[in-house]
Amino acid sequence: MTSQTFFLVFIPILAIVLLAVNIILAPHNPYQEKDSAFECGFHSFLGQNRSEFSISFFIFALLFLLFDLEILLVYPYVVSGYANGIFGLIVMLIFFLVLTLGFAFELGKNALSIESEANPVFGEVGWCFTQC
Repeated sequence: MTSQTFFLVFIPILAIVLLAVNIILAPHNPYQEKDSAFECGFHSFLGQNRSEFSISFFIFALLFLLFDLEILLVYPYVVSGYANGIFGLIVMLIFFLVLTLGFAFELGKNALSIESEANPVFGEVGWCFTQC
């Protein structure tokens, strides 16, 4: 049996076994509020689902995506490190330099600061984050 055949047989069997263990051992306590469409098991408060919130959350999300993609783009270089030579190293250093300069620029512009938790824009959403 080749390793490829082994994995084509082993992985589906392992997935089925782990799903069966989860179904058997996981606690099941459904109730009406838990099965409702709103998150956290609470009914939506008046105006909460369409309220404004700070743009800082989008900035943090974009930064997360940027550095997540950075790891994805650096992985091929790391895997083929011996074959890249000095040219690959210089390209990676320039890539890291551009990312570092962009991050330093955002820190310098104070773009990553979030207002205090007492921000009236959040309303009940802030309460849900601390209580859920």
